Amino acid sequence: MGTADHVDPYYSGATAGHRVEIPPRQPFSTSLKNTLKETFFPDDPLRQFKNQPPRRRLLLGLQYVFPIIEWGRHYTLGFFKADLIAGITIASLAIPQGISYAKLANLPPILGLYSSFVPPLIYAIMGSSRDLAVGTVAVASLLTAAMLGEVVDPQQDPQLYLHLAFTATFFAGLFEAAMGIFRLGFIVDFLSHATIVGFMAGAATVVILQQLKGVLGLEHFTHKTDVIDVLHSIFTQTHEWRWESALLGFVFLFYLLISKYFSKKRPNLFWVSAMAPLTSVILGSILVYLTHAEKHGVQVIGHLKKGINPPSFMDLNFDSRYLPTAIKTGIITGIISMAEGMAVGRSFAMFKNYHIDGNKEMIAFGMMNIVGSCTSCYLTTGPFSRSAVNFNAGCKTAVSNIVMAVAVMATLLFLTPLFHYTPLVVLAAIIVAAMLGLIDYEAAMHLWHVDKFDFLVCMAAYVGVVFGSIQIGLMLAIGLSIIRVLLFVARPRTLVLGNLPGSKEYRNIDHYEKAQSIPGVLILEIDAPIYFANSNYLRERIIRWIDEEEERIKASGEAGLQYVVLDMSAVGNIDTSGISMMDEIKKIIDRRGLKLVVVNPVAEVMKKLDKSKFLETLGQEWIFLTIGEAVGACNYMLHTCKPQDSEKYSNNV
Repeated sequence: MGTADHVDPYYSGATAGHRVEIPPRQPFSTSLKNTLKETFFPDDPLRQFKNQPPRRRLLLGLQYVFPIIEWGRHYTLGFFKADLIAGITIASLAIPQGISYAKLANLPPILGLYSSFVPPLIYAIMGSSRDLAVGTVAVASLLTAAMLGEVVDPQQDPQLYLHLAFTATFFAGLFEAAMGIFRLGFIVDFLSHATIVGFMAGAATVVILQQLKGVLGLEHFTHKTDVIDVLHSIFTQTHEWRWESALLGFVFLFYLLISKYFSKKRPNLFWVSAMAPLTSVILGSILVYLTHAEKHGVQVIGHLKKGINPPSFMDLNFDSRYLPTAIKTGIITGIISMAEGMAVGRSFAMFKNYHIDGNKEMIAFGMMNIVGSCTSCYLTTGPFSRSAVNFNAGCKTAVSNIVMAVAVMATLLFLTPLFHYTPLVVLAAIIVAAMLGLIDYEAAMHLWHVDKFDFLVCMAAYVGVVFGSIQIGLMLAIGLSIIRVLLFVARPRTLVLGNLPGSKEYRNIDHYEKAQSIPGVLILEIDAPIYFANSNYLRERIIRWIDEEEERIKASGEAGLQYVVLDMSAVGNIDTSGISMMDEIKKIIDRRGLKLVVVNPVAEVMKKLDKSKFLETLGQEWIFLTIGEAVGACNYMLHTCKPQDSEKYSNNV
């Protein structure tokens, strides 16, 4: 091994190649600038402004903030015909859903119509999705009811509750807009697919159970959302169950589910399912009016005042007693609704092969909720059910949202008295039918087959929501997801590589059975950046690999271990703790009479190893570009070094 220290830096063996270069030094300001750019501006939004005259830059800036300016110039009559049909179709769904979800949020039903008028107009101007249909959603409505209901009873003080709902919507909008302006959309990525599947299914289950109040005609019901309290509230009031209401509810629920099933079987008849909620409202209202069912235990909506949204800016409540609750409600509902809206928008954009800007979407969501909070609206986003109808109806642009808003405006101005006899049980059936679609058991089974930990996260979210509360389920799922990320960072994989016979490729010996270990050489791959969180683990794991390899060699009678090769191709970065770990590894390996060899450190790692003087300690001649070159150099030394050189080297150590 003595000659190992005197190996020619320009080793001329058969596998010799290029040396690993130290990257040119950069000022810290340049490195910081590049890091910030990749973190917050990965899409390089300012690229389009380069080398443009001032007038063109102004136009591009306006188009960036208001995408309608860009696509509006190319709008055609053919597009309008498609958007008109789509807008009228989603309006037929938005009107009954809006009323239903407002009741779910313990808000006046008219707010559901207000929230389907102003926010869609704002989104049509500022949003970048062609298919997203804006409106209220069940999960955000339930969250609003659950979180605000802990502080204010909507029955005892409805005005304060209403004002807090506007205030929470205002803060949700501020939060969403700030996320977009400061380009912090990556934070939403912590809501993993598994988290959303479990959370949505749990929330849907809770919503369905709560609709039993309307189906059974109960007047008093628990404000809690967990399944135990809900079932207790239902079965302790069996004497108040109304069979007339239950019969009506199950009939309309059956009709809604049959229409949805029929539309799935024949996609060209999507309008059957889209029109079913409005048809149910009309038929239910006529039936109650003709039979006077409201006198026999069937509850109805009652009076809805005419007129478009009244201003509510002066109704925002910033009282210090309620402000923390309003801010917390706004942020949590804002995150959930934003994640749902962006996921829906990206899904339909993928189908039509166009791109939506996530940061612009967040700004659009934020502005429509800020404006909405000042015009008697509560939280809105892009619900999947309404957007799916919009997509299937053949919408071309966001003008379908404008058409829907105009239809809702006409309803507010002229048609609200017609909803007086609408039975609440029909609204409950509409919500149940919509929520059943959110319980995606197929996605949960897919998680089970593919990744058991993701399935655990999914079920944690579901169980937390159903047996605890919406907040508990959400925090539990996010906590588990973050723990998994930390585990990936703190316990990165290290693999033993072997050579595939007849090739220059080196692969994991546990994965490729034919991969063969190299006599006298242990090749390890580190599969993650090296940080303070994992440096101690990596040191212990590498030493353990060396111990296991020496035990295997001793048992098999093979030639002794001489070289430890670390493949650092996947190590994207390293901090000072990681460099200290590398120093310790080298000292331990030296004491054992072995030699450390490093393969393909990337530019950032190479730069830090050079600045820390680790390269001088290791010797740059022991850093190779490929595993093949490193193994070639090791084999060359194994076959050419002299025993006395090895003894001399050992004594020097």
